[in-house]
Order: sequence, then C-alpha cells, then structure tokens
Amino acid sequence: MGDLIVLGISCIFVNNILLAQYLGNCPFMGTSKKMETAVGMAFAVVFVLVMAGLITWVVNTYVLVKYGLGFLRTIAFILVIASLVQFVEMFLKKSIPALYAGLGIFLPLITTNCAVMGVCLINVNEEYTFIETAVSSLTYAIGFGLALILFAGVREKILLGRVPKPLQDTSIGLVTAGLISLAFFAFKGMV
Repeated sequence: MGDLIVLGISCIFVNNILLAQYLGNCPFMGTSKKMETAVGMAFAVVFVLVMAGLITWVVNTYVLVKYGLGFLRTIAFILVIASLVQFVEMFLKKSIPALYAGLGIFLPLITTNCAVMGVCLINVNEEYTFIETAVSSLTYAIGFGLALILFAGVREKILLGRVPKPLQDTSIGLVTAGLISLAFFAFKGMV
C-alpha cells in the first residue's frame, strides 16, 4: 500500500506528465484560456487516460505479449485511445454541448495526445501490475488536470493584465508554463 501511495505522489507532483515530462502540451496550451474548458478537458483526459491505461495493460499482457505481437503495441494502443476518445466525444456532444463546443478541435486531439500514449507506454515499460497501472494512470491524469487547472487560473489573470506585445498569447503562456514547471521541480526530492 505504501508503494502505491509513493507511486501516486510521484506521478502527480514529481513526474507530472505535463510539467516534468512536458507531454501533452497541445491541449494544455489550447484549452487553458478559460477555467471551464480547462476543467472539462481535465475530466475528459482523466477518463480517457485511466481507461486507456487499464485497457492497454490488458491488451498488452493478454494479447500482445502472449502471442508475441509486441511489435503491434503502438497500433493497438492508438486504436484503444481513439475508441475511448470517440466515446467521450459522443457523450459530450449529447450531454454537454456547451463544453463540447468549448473544447472544439482539442477534444479529438486527445487521440494523438502524447501524454495519454506516454502514460500507456510508461505503464508497460515499467512492468507495472494491473493495480500499479490503475494507480499510475489515475494519478498521472490527476497531475495533468491539476497542472491544466492551475495554468488556466494563472492564464486568466494574465489576460487581465497588460502584457507587452511580443509576449502576448502563446509566448506568455509558454513562459508561464515554464515557471509553473519550475515550481513543480521543487517536489523532485520527495520521492
């Protein structure tokens, strides 16, 4: 149990998928201008990442490794992730059309989000058990959501301020993301 807690803390703070490994920065930069869309994207990524982590572990363990098809890992993982994203997209379109419209092109981009694929590959490469994969996937997703929501809050404040012309929009976003990632590097000595 203690190892799972350490793994969770490590995935959220120390090895944050966005701020320490800098995977998945496209939806990070694209959906962080408004808090509502950031929260919506965070929940969508949590669902997709957790489900993709668990399903890809099962596919890898019981199909790819068992039958010597490890060379198909990338294709199999992309198919799993794309299917999950399609499910989320259909759900949001029917249930929460305002959020669906707010996320725009960034919702289908979860399919190619390197953070989701990265976590699935990390789980396999680290040879995690099913429970460790579940904890890893959930806490990486929580770390993604935490970083996205923190960044959206800071970015909303920045939009209210006067920013010099050369630093407006994406430039100040990248500078801010760098500063937030430096704050997360303070957790490196914890685990």
